[in-house]
Amino acid sequence: MSKIVDGLRLAARSAPESGIVEVITAARDVEHLIPLWVGEGDLPTPAFICEAAKRSLDDGETFYTYQRGIPELREALAGYHSGLYGRDFSSKRFFVTGSGMQAIQIAVQCVAGSGDEVIYPSPAWPNLAAAVEIIGAKAVPVAMDSTDSGWTLDIEKLFAAVTPRTKALFLNSPCNPTGWVAEESVLRNILDEARKRDLWIIADEVYGRFCYGAGGQAPSFYDFCDDEDKILFVNTFSKNWAMTGWRVGWISVPPVMGQVVENLIQYSTSGVPVFSQRAALAAMTEGRRFLDEQIKRAEYGRQIVLEGLGQDSRIHLSAPDGAFYLFFGVDGFEDSRQLALDLVRGAGVGLAPGSAFGKAGEGYLRLCYARSAAHLEEAVERIVGWLNAAK
Repeated sequence: MSKIVDGLRLAARSAPESGIVEVITAARDVEHLIPLWVGEGDLPTPAFICEAAKRSLDDGETFYTYQRGIPELREALAGYHSGLYGRDFSSKRFFVTGSGMQAIQIAVQCVAGSGDEVIYPSPAWPNLAAAVEIIGAKAVPVAMDSTDSGWTLDIEKLFAAVTPRTKALFLNSPCNPTGWVAEESVLRNILDEARKRDLWIIADEVYGRFCYGAGGQAPSFYDFCDDEDKILFVNTFSKNWAMTGWRVGWISVPPVMGQVVENLIQYSTSGVPVFSQRAALAAMTEGRRFLDEQIKRAEYGRQIVLEGLGQDSRIHLSAPDGAFYLFFGVDGFEDSRQLALDLVRGAGVGLAPGSAFGKAGEGYLRLCYARSAAHLEEAVERIVGWLNAAK
């Protein structure tokens, strides 16, 4: 069997295992577990979205479809962005993908290849680095700084990592796992420098609606960029509308790239099923109230975990400005993997180890607070109780 694996492409066999899976595996027999380790809430997809998919199936929409996405959904995406950013968007910018992850894969395939480099701030969602490495390019992390007031990005340090091989910057804001949100001034500086150096930007704005500062919406390159700027925006229906299992996302690119993106979709999935796109269309056109409720629920969950865990002097944390994760550390516990395993076995609370998000995340744990208040209150009580017993 080892000969079979050895015969595979190095980049494929070197793809890393998820750092969260070990903790999930250890929890399989844990009773009354509170799972807060993955990036999703506990609400099922609302009925009006599911009904749209059912109607599509009943109507026999089970054939091949537009590679770029059904026209109605692309128009809805353009209208959604026009409403958010107060400017007109052409539907020609938007392409429906089989998840936000596929949107990232397509973006990476567009701008990087063997021997190239993609720079990204870290801690970061590990799938980005894996997507880069699998195609033979190199993912280059730049460590962010953790302060008492939150995480910060040193732009000079970010661009100091640029080499002649660098093709793109990947920026996730609001950030998974830290909750950091890039201010508009930061985004403007990054874009200015990227223009000077002729670098692409891959902008992951999946959590853009989960922002707890003034305005309730994270700053975006869309706020000021030109239509032809070298920016690829990736996004998903998963978080806003509780559709993680549907695997539908989108990518937004300069319209001149249309045929390139269509070809990459053709040679991967050949398009997203129509019934899934009908569900996504319902989410986009009828889902504002549900999204508002999701955001309020996450904000309340944020308050619960900040107040509950913040009372323990051993726990060091800062209030996340966006997304729906608390990234926190515990004095005296430097090995986040072991701490996550101990908590799942001893407290029945599943958290993601910070080491899963890169070296800069070691010593931290990620908690998803897009959950019911009762679960979060119980989880906080269990975590603090276990820490007290572990003294």
